[in-house]
Amino acid sequence: MHTILEQLEQRRAVARMGGGQKRIDAQHAKGKLTARERISALLDHGTFEEFDMFVEHRATDFGMADTRIPGDGVVTGWGTVNGRKVFVFAKDFTVFGGSLSEAHAGKIMKLQDMALKNRAPIIGLYDAGGARIQEGVAALGGYAEVFQRNILASGVIPQISLIMGPCAGGDVYSPAMTDFIFMVRDTSYMFVTGPDVVKTVTNETVTAEELGGARIHTTKSSIADGAFDNDIEALLQMRRLIDFLPLSNTDPLPEIACLQPVDAVDMALDTLVPDNPNKPYDIREVIQRTADDGDFFEIQDAFAKNIVTGFGRVEGRTVGFVANQPMVLAGVLDSDASRKAARFVRFCDCFNIPIVTFVDVPGFLPGTAQEYGGLIKHGAKLLFAYGEATVPKVTIITRKAYGGAYDVMASKHLRGDVNYAWPTAQIAVMGAKGAVEIIHRKDIGDADKIAAHTKAYEERFLSPFVAAERGYIDDVIMPHSTRRRVAKALKLLAKKQLSNPWKKHDNIPL
Repeated sequence: MHTILEQLEQRRAVARMGGGQKRIDAQHAKGKLTARERISALLDHGTFEEFDMFVEHRATDFGMADTRIPGDGVVTGWGTVNGRKVFVFAKDFTVFGGSLSEAHAGKIMKLQDMALKNRAPIIGLYDAGGARIQEGVAALGGYAEVFQRNILASGVIPQISLIMGPCAGGDVYSPAMTDFIFMVRDTSYMFVTGPDVVKTVTNETVTAEELGGARIHTTKSSIADGAFDNDIEALLQMRRLIDFLPLSNTDPLPEIACLQPVDAVDMALDTLVPDNPNKPYDIREVIQRTADDGDFFEIQDAFAKNIVTGFGRVEGRTVGFVANQPMVLAGVLDSDASRKAARFVRFCDCFNIPIVTFVDVPGFLPGTAQEYGGLIKHGAKLLFAYGEATVPKVTIITRKAYGGAYDVMASKHLRGDVNYAWPTAQIAVMGAKGAVEIIHRKDIGDADKIAAHTKAYEERFLSPFVAAERGYIDDVIMPHSTRRRVAKALKLLAKKQLSNPWKKHDNIPL
């Protein structure tokens, strides 16, 4: 018996070494952790339970029969994050460059099936070179099996991808179907075809970083939801994100003790909105003063900065925040902002996370670039997302709510549950200047008349009370009471029940 136990420990030691010390050293030299080191940093100490440590590929072509390494390039298992169950797989770049084989895919598929059956989040740590060419179609079939499970798990359990090295070819599509993608600056990149193929096919010369680095995917493509400076920071931030998310679409929201009272008066909010309606202010300040202890996990902070999305807590329970940002493009809605917010709203609705929306929007961005780029359909995505959402929706108009953008931003007409406005709110079809120039076109040459018409328009329409008179706003509240009023509204809506008509699925305007 003693000999058998020694043999087991020896086999485990070999498996834990992956591709060997030389390759581990090469990984460290690039500023990257190994697959097992990453899992250790992500999970609570000592909680990782590994599966399929001894799995090896079964390929025989191109000399592969003589090259077998236990684990076959991916480490899989489960553990806890702050005591809550999660499943995790980590591509091991020291073993065949982390490339996906049939056996490698089988390990991930097994983990996906277990995560779905046991209703817990799954986190994928990517550092791989794509499909294992020596296996041909068997590797491609493995990819598709993984993709299918991503699709079935979507909206049932949270799926998170953390890109910590190369991620190319078929490897990019699985992360693309997960709920969140994060990257590590300077060491990670994602693309369907690499620089060499690009050069051959299109004659473009581009580096891996320029083609699919963290900066590109957080600012231009919107593929990634955020980027971090190194592996440790990225993994610690994933622990923080998991703390905001329910384990599945039927599990309750996590609750964290909150010592900050919700009834404290925050007088700073009373002077936050400038007297000049065209002067910006930072909407993040409103979010942070509403959320518990100012704790706000922003999603896609570097993309479409004219809208802010992310998670916070109110009285210890997770809330999704969406807010127009007057600091960027005056908070206007464009195609990118609409897509960004729509996806976030839909995630919150999937997992029963209440949505708090702060509105300061002068309308949709005009111009040929936006119209040619499909602004109508992109704007409709946000409208659709808010309209189909059945979770509690609390909306606060802080300043401008003009035109169709007023409707889109969680208005009462899109089944907003509790809709408030600050006294500084201006709810109208458009701003006073544009409206007067249309209504009183004949007086445009007379400055005094235009000034009088403008003043009359502002007094009549640029006030929250017109909407309040019609019940479109439930109350005009003092800014300093925002956190208290939001907390009370969320308490009121805690047991909300609302369902949409039966359908196989909706047909959101993709």
